[in-house]
Amino acid sequence: MTRAATLLVSMGFVVAAAVGCSSSDSSSSDSEATLTSVASGADELAVDITIANGSVTPTNAQLKAVVGQPIVLRVTSDAEDELHVHSVPDHEFTVEPRAGQSFEFDVTVPGRVEVELHELGRTVATIDVTK
Repeated sequence: MTRAATLLVSMGFVVAAAVGCSSSDSSSSDSEATLTSVASGADELAVDITIANGSVTPTNAQLKAVVGQPIVLRVTSDAEDELHVHSVPDHEFTVEPRAGQSFEFDVTVPGRVEVELHELGRTVATIDVTK
């Protein structure tokens, strides 16, 4: 399977997981409005993250990337927090309460990389990085 096809399949699983994990209470229309997407360009993996009213989307997304591939976290938030990328080397990004934030990094050592929010104590995604 080509890299592009693999990434498209991965995106489908992430979207399905996000929809499957959405709240079933009466505020589901709010959840649908803040669902994030995971997109992949030819050379980068982009993850759209929304933090609103103490909730994070996506949560526990399973993604794939390759060593050296640019990974972009695009964040819209209503609160301050810190994104921590557990990779070699580690990356920390300060999240401000505003839209349009973008944080880019790459991973130089293959393995499982967790992206988490410190204040909310949530794992946004785990990225399986291969050679």
